[in-house]
Amino acid sequence: MSSSIKHSWQEDLVAILAGTFIVAQGVMFLKQAGLLSGGIAGLALLVNQVTDLSFGTLFFVLNLPFYLMAWQRFGRQFAVRSLIAGSLVSVFADMIDNLFVVSWLSPVYSAIIAGLLIGVGMLIVFRHNASLGGFNILALFCQDKFGVRAGNVQMAIDCAILVASFFVVSPWLLFCSVGSAIILNLLLTMNHKPERYRVAPAR
Repeated sequence: MSSSIKHSWQEDLVAILAGTFIVAQGVMFLKQAGLLSGGIAGLALLVNQVTDLSFGTLFFVLNLPFYLMAWQRFGRQFAVRSLIAGSLVSVFADMIDNLFVVSWLSPVYSAIIAGLLIGVGMLIVFRHNASLGGFNILALFCQDKFGVRAGNVQMAIDCAILVASFFVVSPWLLFCSVGSAIILNLLLTMNHKPERYRVAPAR
């Protein structure tokens, strides 16, 4: 599909709402199974385990510097859409915590379903000229500037963060977390092609 195809604002709105809700649902599976993730979401989950701050609050605050980077590199529209998308994930994730609690989840199942849900949600958001902030923006920057697929960049960052979490969670949960990150990023690598959907740099 050509990157020149434009979506209507109604299509963008529905897609961003749906994509961010799907991502937040994936985050719920990670949290309730005690798993981690990569990127800013992984840092937010990690800090959430040792503080009283909610995931949504941490995810929003940690993302703020990256929205400025998005504005400078990709322009106002992309930055504003990314700010809205990241904020929606923060709100939805904390909202789901108050609406849906599971007494026990298999870490393996949670890793698989979370990786799939977050990956699908991110694809939807990406394809409507937005991101979830954080290292997603860096990954898109590398794809736009150097031709390196966003999924490959994201996978490298995610794995680095998960390895750094070795002393925080058990080896088994860390193994499941790495598996979830691999599933997520393989989904992005196979489905987010530079020649199909490219973020246009700021003029």
